[in-house]
Amino acid sequence: MLAATIRVAGDIDLAEECVQDAFSKALTTWPKTGIPDRAGAWLTTVARRRVIDVLRRQSTHDRLLVEFVEPEERAKALEVEDPIIPDDRLRLIFTCCHPSLSIETQVALTLRLLCGLTTSEVARAFLVTESTMAARLTRAKKKISTSHIPYRVPTAEDLPARIEAVLSAVHLVFTTGHTAPTGADLMRRDLVERAFELARMLRVLLPEEASVAGLLALMILTDARHRTRTGPDGTLLLLSEQDRDQWDLKAIVEGTVLVRDALQRPLPGRFALMAAIAAVHAESPSWEQTDWPEIIALYDLLLVAWPSPVVALNRAVAVGIAEGPEAGLSALDELASDSQLAGYNYRASARADFLRQLGRRDEARGAYQEALTQCENEVERAFLERRLDELARGDRE
Repeated sequence: MLAATIRVAGDIDLAEECVQDAFSKALTTWPKTGIPDRAGAWLTTVARRRVIDVLRRQSTHDRLLVEFVEPEERAKALEVEDPIIPDDRLRLIFTCCHPSLSIETQVALTLRLLCGLTTSEVARAFLVTESTMAARLTRAKKKISTSHIPYRVPTAEDLPARIEAVLSAVHLVFTTGHTAPTGADLMRRDLVERAFELARMLRVLLPEEASVAGLLALMILTDARHRTRTGPDGTLLLLSEQDRDQWDLKAIVEGTVLVRDALQRPLPGRFALMAAIAAVHAESPSWEQTDWPEIIALYDLLLVAWPSPVVALNRAVAVGIAEGPEAGLSALDELASDSQLAGYNYRASARADFLRQLGRRDEARGAYQEALTQCENEVERAFLERRLDELARGDRE
């Protein structure tokens, strides 16, 4: 809805307001008339008509269309047939990922506008405060408006310069859906499916781009085990506890083919390396047979391609599994001064687990409690609380 409405509005804030107006109208109209067969099209048409009314009153409609919407799109912008098409989402993601914006801002704006994440959720994905992210998003939207950044998919010549930010945005959409930052459910399937739609569209758009193949492979291989991430009672299951017979074998085959394709191309990039790590897990017959030295070697390559604190954290966990909890704890403690990981619950929970394995129960308890204060997903919180209960029972015994 938002993507289609922006094409008429030429202004992000105005489009967001009109989309909200459409939902408000639905709340008063649908209880009387019933929900339309094509509810999405109904809402989008109402939002777009609201935009046109506002623009006419402001006497700025023609000016805004000239500044923001490409000339060949002007006539299409006023059509009222079902406008919810992938092209509108692609236009929006490429507008958000314009090179005049910083990479982090491009990705954050995409998460906020294209995926409907709250400012708080976007801030959490970037490990910054909500106020910092709110200011960043406001500045980005203002720059799009004042710089007259066009609302269109770039030409073939411009695509390579824009693709890295687009892929980063799609990846964050997927990871935010794969493990929801907040709420009662471990996953948000709506975001996972939206990320898949975008990734597959980009694969069609750029079939020779290794990074696109790598991202799609990473998503497919990661999602192949989504059914086994929780038990029948909804409790979180670690990778070592999952029933691999229930993993999606067809998806694993598709993902590994894409990984090989990406790795054989020049400059495969970070997503191909991340997909290669996921492939090692997916193809391992059991937890015990996982090739951890290969995973650590891939993380070493990934740190060169993408020196991220989260990658360093994941590598430290792999070291702890391969070489023992003492080695893992030492690798984690090397990251203690990284401010980006200070409020990251996975660092605290990984540290807690290594301390638990080493029998340092009081320190483990403190680390689990720290992780709890940083975690807002109820499934993950229940797992951490269960670990604390196990430590308490051990103390009594």
